[in-house]
Amino acid sequence: MLSVIVITKNEQDRIERCLKSVEQIADEIIVLDSGSTDDTVDIVRKFTEKVYVTDWPGYGPQKQRALEIAKGEWVLSLDADEALTPELADEIKNVLFDVKPDIVAYSMSRKMVVFGERLDYGRSTNFIERLFRREGARFSDDLVHEKVLLPQGKTAKLKADFLHYSVRDFQHLLDKTTLYACLGADKKYKKGRHGGGIFIAALRAIWAFCHVYLLRLGFLDGGRGFFLAVIHMQYTFNKYAGLWAKHIENN
Repeated sequence: MLSVIVITKNEQDRIERCLKSVEQIADEIIVLDSGSTDDTVDIVRKFTEKVYVTDWPGYGPQKQRALEIAKGEWVLSLDADEALTPELADEIKNVLFDVKPDIVAYSMSRKMVVFGERLDYGRSTNFIERLFRREGARFSDDLVHEKVLLPQGKTAKLKADFLHYSVRDFQHLLDKTTLYACLGADKKYKKGRHGGGIFIAALRAIWAFCHVYLLRLGFLDGGRGFFLAVIHMQYTFNKYAGLWAKHIENN
């Protein structure tokens, strides 16, 4: 049995694509909505009765709530702005039909779609563990950039990709990266991190650009690849500059 879990808030423009991509392979779909003021919940109810409206405790705690509701032996965690390709949906169906007993999770390649075009390099070269056995797994308590904490066992990679429609428009991208930078700075500050100061923040930003654009071949994605590398550089600087500012403000 496969449980698909999704968390939402004001995702009426993206949630239908997400749920359509899993409806043929999911035995149950569980959606936790944190107070949408648009038509998100009504759209979700076309696919599942298991939609729950809650408060917002942060990404990790909210996904853990959804995980605790799930009944399936296997869980697929997706964000509302993500969708499986048909090839990946078929692959998941096939691997779960005859899964090896020592496998506890599968990682999947996530490809970003930016301004209508799929990117295959740069920040689109990462594998993420999103399909996992429910027993013994849980989400970290991180308010942002949460991860699945798995029981002991082996992981494997799936061949097909899933798509990340993370950018609605330029303003949305700026707002999102600013929010994540602030949350990231706060997370590091609470853990007692210092980050090296404002000048090191600038060096970290330059390295972030080089890593995405050069080492991960972001330049092969053309103008969009360069654009995302610059945005990632800006996000990195803002995160560590924010950490630097927090230490100044609280001393």
